[in-house]
Order: sequence, then C-alpha cells, then structure tokens
Amino acid sequence: MSGRLAPEGPPVAAAAAPPRARRRGRARLGRWYNPIGLVGAAIVLFVILVAAFGNQVWTIDPDAQEYERLLAPSWTNPMGTDELGRDILARIIHGARVSLQVGLISVSIALVFGTALGLVAGYYKGVTDGVLMRVVDIMFSFPGLVLAILIAGLLGPSRRNAMIAIGIIIIPVFARVTRGAVLEVMGFPFIESARALGAPGSRIMRKHVLPNIVAPLTVLVTVYLSVAILAEAALSFLGLGTQPPEASWGSMLNTSRAYLDFAPWYSIFPGAAIMVVVLGFNFLGDGLRDVLDPRLGPVVGTAPPRE
Repeated sequence: MSGRLAPEGPPVAAAAAPPRARRRGRARLGRWYNPIGLVGAAIVLFVILVAAFGNQVWTIDPDAQEYERLLAPSWTNPMGTDELGRDILARIIHGARVSLQVGLISVSIALVFGTALGLVAGYYKGVTDGVLMRVVDIMFSFPGLVLAILIAGLLGPSRRNAMIAIGIIIIPVFARVTRGAVLEVMGFPFIESARALGAPGSRIMRKHVLPNIVAPLTVLVTVYLSVAILAEAALSFLGLGTQPPEASWGSMLNTSRAYLDFAPWYSIFPGAAIMVVVLGFNFLGDGLRDVLDPRLGPVVGTAPPRE
C-alpha cells in the first residue's frame, strides 16, 4: 500500500467555486460590467452621500470659530483647523455640496443650450448650420478658463455668476457633439420615413432624433461634471467664485498657501477632495463611454461568457 492519500473531491470543487461565482456575477451585469466605471460610480456615490448627509453625521458648523488656529489633525478635528479656528472637515463636507451644485447647474445650462444649438444646426444644415457652427468656432478660439474668468469678472464675483460662466464655456462642446450625433441619425431610414409621412421638423427632432442621441450626451454630461467642478475650484481660488466665509475647496486652497510651510494639512485635504471627485467623474464617464458606445462596449465593457 502506498502511504500517500488520494486528494479529496469536495475541496477542489470548493476552491473552484469562487471564480465561478465571480464569473456569474459579471455575467449578470452583462455589458454594464466595467471595472473603471464601477470604481468611478462608487466614488461619485460616496461624494453625493457626503454632500447630502455629511452635515448630519459631522454636526460642527463649518463657519464656527470654536477651536484654536491651525491645529494639526486629531481625534477632535480629524483634518485640523484653519487660520480662524474653523474645522476643516466640516468645511470640506460643505465644499462638496457647493461643488456638486455648481457642477450640476453649470452642466445643465450647457446641456440645454448646447443641445438646442447642435440639434437645430444638424437638422436644418445649410446656412443655419454654417452660422451656428461659426459662432461655436469663435467660442472655441478662446481658452476655456480665460473666458470663464472674463465672464465671471464682468458679471461680478459670486457663485451664481461662476455657474453661468462655466455653463457658457461648456456650451460649444455640447453643441458640436450634438450636431455630429444628429448628422449621423439623420441618415437613418426612419427619418426619411417620418419626413415622407409629413411629420413636421419639430416632431421629428423631439420624437426621433433626440432619443437616439441620449447615449453620447449622457457620457458628455458625466465627463464635464468633473470639468465644471475643477473650473469652479479655479474661479474660487482666484476669488471669482464662492465668496468667504462660505466654504469652497478652491478658496480653501487659496487661503492655505500662506500656511503651507507649517500647516500642510490645510492644503492637502481640499486638494485631495478635488482630485478624488474629478477622478471619480472621469472614471464614470470613461466607463459609460465604453458601455454605451457600440464600437467600444463589446470589447471593454462586456462580461465573460456564461459557462
């Protein structure tokens, strides 16, 4: 008899079970399985939860001067305090709300006006297309941030004016992408069928064209939310966005420059917050692009086949 024992069957099957379970989970997600997109969605969801419920968990007033100046991070103040003795964590939480508000409103402005311009230009073509696209080209000729600074400076420093300025500089992007998508859809047979049946142009745009360009617009909104948040931080850094004493990540970075040598945490935390939020929206936008674009989705976003 040999002293060696034959390997048992159940442990081998049990060891093989987790990979199969993971593959089944991926298969259930189908084409929506995209690791980068899921990471971005988790980051964005976390930021939304912080903005919505953070002040209920961390109840310190972001404007209250209750502590000593420039305290290092501790159990009482996990991110330290600023030059006026205000809790940095409370101000970071409030800054998340400000950034999301500015991002959503400014991108909504660009979505509404940019989509309208691109839709009209792509549908009617000809002189209308030429005039509208030349206006868009003129706006593209200016650096985006410089144009935002100019508009915000003319309107006056405030969060509302910063949202308007950011929305205006993003409009050309939405107009150009919408026009390209509309021109592609206009070549489909159902558009010719609707025209042959006598449907007016407004109905064709609303019922047939617009629903077929939702995918690229969804990706564009997600990506440019990060651009809008970054632009708001830049304008606040320059004093043209959210005004003191209200907390904003950009204004916090501006103030922290004077204390960088002996209070580095003051600039690290708002800078890290901006980086994480922008990275999350970029990851989510890349994931949505891979999933919604038929030329990329089957390669990048498709889960492994079922066994």
